[in-house]
Amino acid sequence: MKATDLYRYRLTIEYDGTPYVGWQIQKNGLAIQQVLRDALKNFCGHDILPHGAGRTDAGVHALAQEAHIDLPREFPPYKIANALNQHLKPAPVAIVGVEAVGPSFDARFSALRRHYEYRIVNRRAPLTLLKRRAWLVHAGLDADAMHRAGQLLLGKHDFTAFRSIHCQAKSPVKTLDSLDVRREGEIIIITTSARSFMHNQVRSIVGSLKMVGEGKWPVARIEQVLQKRDRALCGPVAPAHGLYFAGVDYPDRAESHEKQ
Repeated sequence: MKATDLYRYRLTIEYDGTPYVGWQIQKNGLAIQQVLRDALKNFCGHDILPHGAGRTDAGVHALAQEAHIDLPREFPPYKIANALNQHLKPAPVAIVGVEAVGPSFDARFSALRRHYEYRIVNRRAPLTLLKRRAWLVHAGLDADAMHRAGQLLLGKHDFTAFRSIHCQAKSPVKTLDSLDVRREGEIIIITTSARSFMHNQVRSIVGSLKMVGEGKWPVARIEQVLQKRDRALCGPVAPAHGLYFAGVDYPDRAESHEKQ
């Protein structure tokens, strides 16, 4: 089937990453991408691979992951959403939006900016409702100090110190557009945005900010770690279950039309 015979759609996806090995199909377990692929096969009878805006690791959740798919025939977006959500049951994966787009749209390469959110519950009591959906930290955290430390990471830098040894990115140089830390009662929310992130970059930053919040590191140490480009100086990597893929910014597209 020729590409010109296909109809492209953008999917906005929400999922609980707890039971999965991550977004990308792997040999060692079930991935979100495979769950969606199976639902698409049941929907239209064709083997269609969804292409995501970013690869989330095992246990990482999504509030608004983006993907594009190419279907062999045209459907109203709401019918695609309803059908896929029916076929996705009982998986903790949901299609929360569908949009018809032109053939040049690419969920990954058209992205201008990606957004992540990390949630910490700062209390002594164990988690119940947020178990496996937030990082429980017993020691008191100074969210204001964490925020000040985060501002030292803004801009274009070599983020080698916050990069996983398994990262396959061509360059450790990234531009961090924003990083904010705020407290809402016992919950500390860390939000950050950039065009792209490296493997474990956000979780490594959060783990280092926690060291500042606990008073174990002065605020200025974050900048020192960044400048020395030594992975061994980074704080502990925050657990995956507190991280959420929160959304993607795309340019305005005249080619985009009917939405769900």
